[in-house]
Amino acid sequence: MHYNLPPWSISILPDCRNVVFNTAKVGVQTLQMEMLPTNGMFSWESYNEDISSLGDSSTFTTFGLLEQINVTRDASDYLWYMISVDIGSSESFLHGGELPILIVQSTGHALHVFINGQLSGSSFGTRENRRFRYTEKVNLRPGTNRIALLSVAVGLPNVGGHYESWNTGILGPVAMHGLDRGKWDLSWQKWTYQVGLKGEAMNLLSPDSVSSVEWMQSSLAAQRPQPLTWHKAYFNAPEGDEPLALDMEGIGKGQLWINGQSIGRYWTAYASGNCNGCSYAGTFHPPKCQLGCGQPTQRWYHVPRSWLKPTNNLLVVFEELGGDPSRISLVKRTVASVCAEVTEFHPTIKNWHIESYGRAEEFHSPKVHLRCSAGQSISSIKFASFGTLLGTCGSYQQGACHASTSYAILEKKCIAKQRCTVTISNRNFGQDPCPNVLKKLSVEAVCAPTNWRG
Repeated sequence: MHYNLPPWSISILPDCRNVVFNTAKVGVQTLQMEMLPTNGMFSWESYNEDISSLGDSSTFTTFGLLEQINVTRDASDYLWYMISVDIGSSESFLHGGELPILIVQSTGHALHVFINGQLSGSSFGTRENRRFRYTEKVNLRPGTNRIALLSVAVGLPNVGGHYESWNTGILGPVAMHGLDRGKWDLSWQKWTYQVGLKGEAMNLLSPDSVSSVEWMQSSLAAQRPQPLTWHKAYFNAPEGDEPLALDMEGIGKGQLWINGQSIGRYWTAYASGNCNGCSYAGTFHPPKCQLGCGQPTQRWYHVPRSWLKPTNNLLVVFEELGGDPSRISLVKRTVASVCAEVTEFHPTIKNWHIESYGRAEEFHSPKVHLRCSAGQSISSIKFASFGTLLGTCGSYQQGACHASTSYAILEKKCIAKQRCTVTISNRNFGQDPCPNVLKKLSVEAVCAPTNWRG
């Protein structure tokens, strides 16, 4: 017998003869989702993490560099490594020479370098390699200079061989190059450590503690955005029952809380790869048929409605890189359109039973099923074609074979309904648009609120 097995698919033959299911021919609808802003804007207030007070309390000092997770014990993503260095007034770089270079070797995942309370630079690992090296010029002054390295961990894998021996944080070397003395290795000098941030210690993420500091109005904070800044805003729960999310496109890196509950970490990184063309032929490998090149790897962060009160919900954002919170918005996830694509001889379990038991029964024609979400109905048919076609959901195009009655049939069956069913047969569409050619019915229907008016 002859079987057609599409690339990257599996067929199920219960009797080793008849195909009743193929993973590339699943006859269910797909959804085109849309994220719509809710009414209202956030009114932000900000509080800058106090770098100048580092080391005033809850610190300890030791020689050498320590592994981060063993120090923080999961109490915080953040660990400060602090050291003071004395610079003589005769150093060449203070008299027109080249600035010295600070080199920090980290085992992951991110690093922010502060010199005398000011951000000097940041560096990050990657998904493939979390280890990285920070190498940048630093602006030091005569006398005592304070170097504060904020190491940020975003979790470690807990599977794989010897995962218990994996580590993170700044394990060195840490060295200064370009001084008159030559290379200055700081790795085994006396380091001061502080676990976490001041805002964490004051529990600013909690509605009960958020008033313990003086917050700055967003209009003033926007004039001088700074790294390591806490932002807060209050909002009312949007009407309806659609899923909610925070749109974080354009913001940097940090964490989110709503009413004291953690939404999670965010990190706006952009996907790279090759999204030019897609062919399922040949051997499977992960870089094949990629999507979203140049787009954020994650943009929307789910907000459970069960966490919200009708009014006065507290949103707290801790932003590490100085991103603008005014770009954050609360959105609703709604169904914009539904698509379905089914061939005229789509395998079904009913037809297999007919063939298996030799009964002279009528062939069961496959059907297309379309269904909008609750509170929605089908407002228009964006695309309909019984024949051959090109493209995928959202970008369908008519092929060489097309039944001219396709749109009329779908509109008659589906407009103004939440759900509809259309039988796939030549008789239903008037006549066979292309005899001896395997045809399919492809549909994209637009969903709109039930009070929609055309």
